[in-house]
Amino acid sequence: MKVLIAIPTYNELESLRSIVSRARAAVREADILVVDDNSPDGTGQLADELSAADEQVHVLHRAGKEGLGRAYIAAFEWAIERGYTHVVEMDADGSHRPEQLPLLLERAAMSDHPDLVIGSRYVRGGKIEGWPKSREVLSRAGNFYIKAWLGLPASDVTAGYRVYRIAILERMDLSAVESRGYFFQTDMTDRVNLLDGHIVEMPISFGQREAGESKLSGSIFNESFVKATTMGAKRRGSQLQATAQSVINRLKR
Repeated sequence: MKVLIAIPTYNELESLRSIVSRARAAVREADILVVDDNSPDGTGQLADELSAADEQVHVLHRAGKEGLGRAYIAAFEWAIERGYTHVVEMDADGSHRPEQLPLLLERAAMSDHPDLVIGSRYVRGGKIEGWPKSREVLSRAGNFYIKAWLGLPASDVTAGYRVYRIAILERMDLSAVESRGYFFQTDMTDRVNLLDGHIVEMPISFGQREAGESKLSGSIFNESFVKATTMGAKRRGSQLQATAQSVINRLKR
C-alpha cells in the first residue's frame, strides 16, 4: 500500500502540529498532505514548517476557503497524479484519532479489496465521546434517514474518517462532485455505491474536537437532509417511471 493522509485545514493552528505528529507516529510509512485554504491564522505557514522538517509531509495551498469537499477533491487528484493506492480523510481538530488509523488501513488491505472503509460511530464497538445526548440522537437519526432514503449500505454515511482505494476514485468524474460542505461525505458514499464499490465499516471512538472552534451549524445539517431527500425523491421517481414503462411494455405484447 502507498498511503496518503489528507488533512484539510482552515484556521487549525492550535491543533495541526499535534495531529501531524500523531499521524506520522501511527503510520510511519504513510505520507501526509495538508490542504490549507489560505487560513488567516497562519496554519498554512505552520504546515510549510512541518513540511520543511519532514519529507513525508506535503502542503497544498489553495487560494481561499471553498469548502471541505473541494479540499478533498484536490487531495484526491493530487494522490492520483502521484501513484498512491489509498487516500485517507482525516480532520485536523483531533476528533479523528490517528491511533485508530492502523486498523482502518489493515481493513483496507484485506483480500476483499474494499473501495471505501468508513470509520464508523454507529456499528458495534463504535462510540461517541463528549457529545451531548441530543446531538448524538440527531446524528443517529439523520444517518438512519439518509441511509434508508438513498439505499446506502452503511450505518454512518456522514462519517469523515475514511479510507478510499484510489482505483474507485479513478472511476469517478471528480469534477462533477459539487458538494462542498457536510453533505460531501454522503455524496461520496453514494457515488461509490452507484459504482458497485465495496463499502465496509470499522468501529472507531469519535471525540470532541481537541482545539479550535467547530465549523458545523444547524443550517449545515438541514442542508444535508434536504439534499438527501431531493436525491432520493428523484431516484425513486425514476424507478417508478421505469417500472411503469416495463408494465406497459408487457401489456403491449
